[in-house]
Amino acid sequence: MRSLSAMAAWLVDDDPRSRSQARIGLVSRAAVRLLRNRTGTIGLLIVSAMILVALAAPLLPLADPARQVLADRIQPPSSAHWFGTDTLGRDIFARVVFGARPTLAIAALVLALVVPFGILVGAAAGLYPAVDRLVMRVCDVFMAFPRLILAIAVAAALGPGLSTAVIAIAATGWPLYARVARAEAIVYRRAEFLLAAEALGASRLRLLFRHILPLCLPSAIVRAALDAASIILITSGLGFLGASVPPPQAEWGGMVADGRDVLFDAWWISTIPGIAILLFSFGFNLLGDALRDVADPRSR
Repeated sequence: MRSLSAMAAWLVDDDPRSRSQARIGLVSRAAVRLLRNRTGTIGLLIVSAMILVALAAPLLPLADPARQVLADRIQPPSSAHWFGTDTLGRDIFARVVFGARPTLAIAALVLALVVPFGILVGAAAGLYPAVDRLVMRVCDVFMAFPRLILAIAVAAALGPGLSTAVIAIAATGWPLYARVARAEAIVYRRAEFLLAAEALGASRLRLLFRHILPLCLPSAIVRAALDAASIILITSGLGFLGASVPPPQAEWGGMVADGRDVLFDAWWISTIPGIAILLFSFGFNLLGDALRDVADPRSR
């Protein structure tokens, strides 16, 4: 009850300086708890390392990922080519590093779209019972289909491309956040501090944007960290089917597809980008689990 009272006092406080200090205090305490979590530290290291390598790829002394040297085709891993070469003689190490960039871009763009939209729609549904039924039925329609299948259908209708992958995955991802935000809004909409704010003349829009949405953010952040792993897998699935980033640009799912015909003779062509997909997804899963523990007051 003390933590709820403290949260209520922070929400209704109109002093910008005190609100800023409260936010800094909450973030710093959460960061300390995350770093003390061994699982979270491992996940954060994996994700941070892969993101840094992807961002720094143009600055690294790597071969051109699109350069074809047919004389060097299907070369096993060696000192000249650390991860070997593919069926067109392209350096797989360079392609794995550069292939992280479209995957990272798609994941970031999808989360930037679905998180704000999902929590806004869900929080509005929880605060306004009149639109709750309509919003939840729309969510049920989207969630009735497997996410990958629905993304493939959208991508097939729009054609291959990075923007197509973003739209396809974002269109299937927002109901997850809407449901989380709706549950949070239903819990808090009858809280005493919200009733007090409404009694003092606060409008429903003010309650939504000033009080409900900030309370939905912690759960949405945890959901986003866990969802990032699913986005990476769906992105790779679309790339494997040729519905994501078009060639010759490197993309992990497309690289796995490139080596499927010679899998038993040249295992490295498909296996190494598959390991990259596994590591990236595994890192986000570890980070999401740790963030969930940090956000859960029962774990403290």
